[in-house]
Amino acid sequence: MPQLHYAQIRYLSIVVLAWLTVFTLTRSLLLVSHLADANISISNLMGLYAIGMIYDLSFLLYATLPMALYLLLCPRAIWQQRWHKKFMASAMALSLFVMLFTAVAEWLFWDEFGVRFNFIAVDYLVYSEEVINNILESYPIYPLLALLAILAIGLTFILRRPLAAALDAPRMAPKQAFYSLGVLLLLAGLSSAFVGQNSPRGIGGNAYQRELASNGPFQFFAAFRNNELDYQQFYSTLPESEVAGLLRREVSEPNARFIGSDPLDIRREIDNPGQPKRLNVVLVTIESLSAKYLGSFGDSRGLTPNLDALRKQSLAFSKFYATGTRTDRGLEAITLSIPPTPGRSIVKRIGREAGYASLGQQFAAQGYDSAFLYGGRGYFDNMNAFFGGNGYRIVDQSSVAEADIAFKNAWGMSDEDLYKQALKIADADHAAGKPFFLQLMTTSNHRPYTYPEGRIDIPSGDGREGAVKYTDYAIGQLLAQVREKPWFKDTLFVFVADHTAGSAGKEDLPVANYHIPLFIYAPEHIEPREFTDVVSQIDLAPTLLGMLNIDYVSTFFGRNVLRKDRTAGRALVGNYQHLGLFDGNNLAILSPRRGMRKHEDALGLSHESIIGTDDGLLRRDIAYYQGASYAFQKGLIAWRSGLLPDEKLGLR
Repeated sequence: MPQLHYAQIRYLSIVVLAWLTVFTLTRSLLLVSHLADANISISNLMGLYAIGMIYDLSFLLYATLPMALYLLLCPRAIWQQRWHKKFMASAMALSLFVMLFTAVAEWLFWDEFGVRFNFIAVDYLVYSEEVINNILESYPIYPLLALLAILAIGLTFILRRPLAAALDAPRMAPKQAFYSLGVLLLLAGLSSAFVGQNSPRGIGGNAYQRELASNGPFQFFAAFRNNELDYQQFYSTLPESEVAGLLRREVSEPNARFIGSDPLDIRREIDNPGQPKRLNVVLVTIESLSAKYLGSFGDSRGLTPNLDALRKQSLAFSKFYATGTRTDRGLEAITLSIPPTPGRSIVKRIGREAGYASLGQQFAAQGYDSAFLYGGRGYFDNMNAFFGGNGYRIVDQSSVAEADIAFKNAWGMSDEDLYKQALKIADADHAAGKPFFLQLMTTSNHRPYTYPEGRIDIPSGDGREGAVKYTDYAIGQLLAQVREKPWFKDTLFVFVADHTAGSAGKEDLPVANYHIPLFIYAPEHIEPREFTDVVSQIDLAPTLLGMLNIDYVSTFFGRNVLRKDRTAGRALVGNYQHLGLFDGNNLAILSPRRGMRKHEDALGLSHESIIGTDDGLLRRDIAYYQGASYAFQKGLIAWRSGLLPDEKLGLR
């Protein structure tokens, strides 16, 4: 191995040491900021930094390859030019700027999500306009960039002597240069083989410790590479015959008759008793509204007076859980009633996002006007393609005249403007004598947390607290307006969150952080009460159709939780890797590399243990996720506008 007195190696060493210093400082600052959550002992601390160094060096092996290639192959005639030395000093300054920018970006991402860069960061890069505008509106980005540039130039000045000494040192001979390059390529290959997203940091245990041991840029590129995970390849499985039996028991109801010939096909005829109720439905999906922000769920800041009053007037679900941590997961669960399969949500699987038996298709088949209304631009998260391909017509920011938008920010128009559009559609449908199903998705409760001035007593852009209070204010205004409408008495209003404001915690799937509100309000038709069983987001669609006594053919993995003969509640929770089933007390988790764990007393002490497929809760967990992945791959959740006679008899 060439010694450090060679120019190329000395220069590269300065760059690598600078990056390692920044990585170590970043890890240390994140650790100090979450010391209590990380629950660090001396042995944990040593392991955390040791594993962190492995990830840091692994990333640097990849990141420095282009620079190493240039340094080792640069001709001597160019290397000795005065302009080249200035160029190399500028390259050092740029490298320092990039590493400082990465450290700040990691800090901001951690502040928002409680984790290192991951699949979310990869997703956000796809929608650069919204993300860049959001950053510009949320942070003093230009002064910050200027400060980082000044720091990078200052550090380069401090390093001027070591840099000059490195550039003036003897160069390696061509043979040595090629040898060194080969060693670097070999090390990069070994790193690719032995260092991965979950190894050596592992799975299970304290999630904060694992995240602190990680390297943000490494995790980013690993997530980019693994944005879809094949269930059969990465997760624990059961024989298909066992999955079929378990899954059918999970979704079976006395009023359901299975009609699929494939044992894993849960397509079934649902015969809801009673005369169908042709009520309008307005389903408001609220951005990032954790249950913990509501006064009726224990918050003492008075942020949600309208929602707290609404809860008393509604069928309120006190133990309702989101399936995931992103908007697309909430929309997937509500619309398709399917567990969160690993990797991307179906909403964002471009080319495979359409043609499903969605809630909108079910209402459209009953003669409803099914419309999806989004406060932002529907190309974000592939929403337009998903909803447009699954029975909805689309109304988003781009289809609304500028004159009709009183306020907008990076993510879209204010909730008040969105509700104004919904009222226009409802009025028009009512005038035409057509029932309507309007599924709304709000944007105001999202960073940069800006909203129209003068609405509440917290200045716009002041933080999440103000955004929650404005969200509540807009809902209050909506309710006041709809109560004056002629169609109000024949309309069922549903208020539900897409996901919580923050899902990170000590565990991979901290169940308490998936708790969201669900209120169903129709004073002429629904008696106010509290429903206290555990309910999953995937149960919303079949429960709504059951409340309206609508008969339909279901591919839903959820069930009507309001039936008197219902089975015990459960919730499906997950992120893009870990897949959980919560029974109200314990949580079973499936992880990549066939990891199987259980958290007993998941809302309390949450004791984690390694389990096997003989555990009943884990077997149910596998049935849901293996069955959902199979159904997606085999087209078993596709929409069929009408059943053929032999299908009616189950003779497909």
